[in-house]
Amino acid sequence: MSPDGPEGLAPAAVVLTQVVIPEALAAACALDKTPVDVVPTEIGCVAVCRSTGDGAPEAAAGVISSALSRTDTPVVLVVQRDGRMSASLWHRGSETKQLSAVLALDGTPPEIEGLLLGQVTVADLPGVVTSVGVGRLRALRMAAGVAKANRRARRARADQAPGAGADS
Repeated sequence: MSPDGPEGLAPAAVVLTQVVIPEALAAACALDKTPVDVVPTEIGCVAVCRSTGDGAPEAAAGVISSALSRTDTPVVLVVQRDGRMSASLWHRGSETKQLSAVLALDGTPPEIEGLLLGQVTVADLPGVVTSVGVGRLRALRMAAGVAKANRRARRARADQAPGAGADS
């Protein structure tokens, strides 16, 4: 990537989500052929857009927010181009409003800002899962594995709930 803009920064874009399992987000993006690297963080997974050309980050935010439409959970797209950051809220495949990039990044882990400013690369971060090169069958298997793990976790929580398994 060659540096662009007055700050010498390469363009960068991330989609902030509340998805907990990186494989789930990577699988959803792979099924839609959206090239991202998914970074797990303590606030949820971040999809780092591999393509930052005109409309590419917005397309990724649309795909991700559409994939999450059943959960009614919005995502935040943060784009850095020419040394300037912009942020927008996306819900069910569409941009719903512009946000202050400063406020959108407030409370996020420092790695996210580092990714946007070129101070950190995805290779520097642990647990990254990519959607690139993942075929449809593998993506479906990843999604099925995540669903199975979620069912197992729900059963375990139900078994540990007060009164569960107790003789009445």
